[in-house]
Amino acid sequence: MAIDSKTKLLDAALRVIRTKGYAAATVDDICLAAGVTKGSFFHHFSSKEDLGLAAAAYFSATTDAAFAAAPYHRSSDPRERLLGYIDFRAALLRGELPEFTCLLGTMVQDTYATHPAIRDACNTYISSHAANVAADVALAKQQYAPDAPWTPESLALFTQTVLQGAFVLAKARNGPKIAAESLTHLRRYIEDQLPEAV
Repeated sequence: MAIDSKTKLLDAALRVIRTKGYAAATVDDICLAAGVTKGSFFHHFSSKEDLGLAAAAYFSATTDAAFAAAPYHRSSDPRERLLGYIDFRAALLRGELPEFTCLLGTMVQDTYATHPAIRDACNTYISSHAANVAADVALAKQQYAPDAPWTPESLALFTQTVLQGAFVLAKARNGPKIAAESLTHLRRYIEDQLPEAV
């Protein structure tokens, strides 16, 4: 089945922005990567910012579907699901940097002061993903650490803090090793915060 030009542009935006960053990526770059004309671009998007907002929504929907289908959901134990989520994130650290780093984190670093609409969209999608994680954290906390002084929401957001920081360090070191190590530490931390009964 042929891919329509809008989807080609969105797929290209994900690749180009994760490679160059939002500020450095141009409409011409994205059109070239998509194999479409600039006229086609402006048929679908009114501006680069309009594309950025659409790309954020597209990335979020695509990744949400991947996470919803991930095998860690099969466990009946919420602690195991949470640890499985971390393992699943670690397993995604393969290929080139633009293939596994987060479009939302990349864009918000570039746009937080200059494009508030993109900043707010990135915050919405990252927070929505964290809320999905928080659902399992809440169940695991209830079962394993009901008196812990932290909230499920704060721990879920902490997982995203570690992930986004890990992507930054992976870029700084030009490889996934430091990100994988960071997720190993995150897993240990969650195990400590949700100790199994002795």
